[in-house]
Amino acid sequence: MTSSRRQRRVAELIKEEMGDLLGRRAHDPRLHWVTVTDVQVTPDLAIARVYYAVIGEEAEREQAREGLEHARGYLRRELAARLQLRIVPQLEFFHDEALEYGRHIDALLDRIHEEDADDADA
Repeated sequence: MTSSRRQRRVAELIKEEMGDLLGRRAHDPRLHWVTVTDVQVTPDLAIARVYYAVIGEEAEREQAREGLEHARGYLRRELAARLQLRIVPQLEFFHDEALEYGRHIDALLDRIHEEDADDADA
């Protein structure tokens, strides 16, 4: 998917502002551990797909999703106040699985190293 310079710039602005809003301004405890990992904006700038990660189990991820859905209007209003855009994109939230996948791979590698060390000792 190719994106224009304007799309990338708007996406980066939204990512920065969302990080600030979630980190400092959101009072919902469900959002305290949410990290925005990426934002992709459609070519017409109508929709911003916000990818987020949460450290924790499935319950924490579900609570974060509910918190983001609940705060969608607030976040969009705050973005409108902060960004100089004619139209502020609708926000869609998607959980980013990359961190969990990376942790899974690290655990597998650690287990392989432990097994190699056990084999060397034997």
